[in-house]
Amino acid sequence: MSMTWTSAFGRACGVLLDAIVRWLALARINPNFLTFLGLVVNTIAALLFGYANGDNQARLFRYAGLVIIASGFFDLVDGRVARATNRVTRFGGFFDSVIDRYSDASQFFGLLVFYARGDRFFYVVLSAFVMVSAIMVSYSRARAESLIGSCRVGFMERPERLVLIIIGALFNRMAPVLWVIAVLSTITVIHRIRYTWTRTNSIETIPANSGQAA
Repeated sequence: MSMTWTSAFGRACGVLLDAIVRWLALARINPNFLTFLGLVVNTIAALLFGYANGDNQARLFRYAGLVIIASGFFDLVDGRVARATNRVTRFGGFFDSVIDRYSDASQFFGLLVFYARGDRFFYVVLSAFVMVSAIMVSYSRARAESLIGSCRVGFMERPERLVLIIIGALFNRMAPVLWVIAVLSTITVIHRIRYTWTRTNSIETIPANSGQAA
């Protein structure tokens, strides 16, 4: 019975999402505009983080978590609207990636401001490190794929980071979340560096070996 209800709920959400996408497509909403709105919503979450203090921290963090959940709507629909309106372009993919990086940075910048206002220097540094690490996870994959075609190794991708940030915000447990992201993001970057090193070495040695065999 639970599986039936789960399936029915999933189908209902799919139907609702398809209806929203069709409405946005009929309204001729530019998919890039939807992508940009995702950044605007994430900036609101960053402001909530930044304005939090000892008295309202739990409440504003909870609001920020809900706002980040809402921002996921734009991540869901921008690509679907682009496909529904035949507006899938290379620039659209590029723009989406750039805006995602700004969205990630805005959240951590809001936390950096929060810890700076609370005079918690160590967590200011940790927030800055996590912000850089999150960007490097994406950059290392993009740079590697320009050399070897595919680099999907590693765990701490954007969806995992968002889930952790949402959990930390809703339950007001952001400090341990930052530690988890910092460690796993660093491991992911190191993994991608090693993987790319191995792949590039194997590619570069093939011509030499084949030449010697000839």
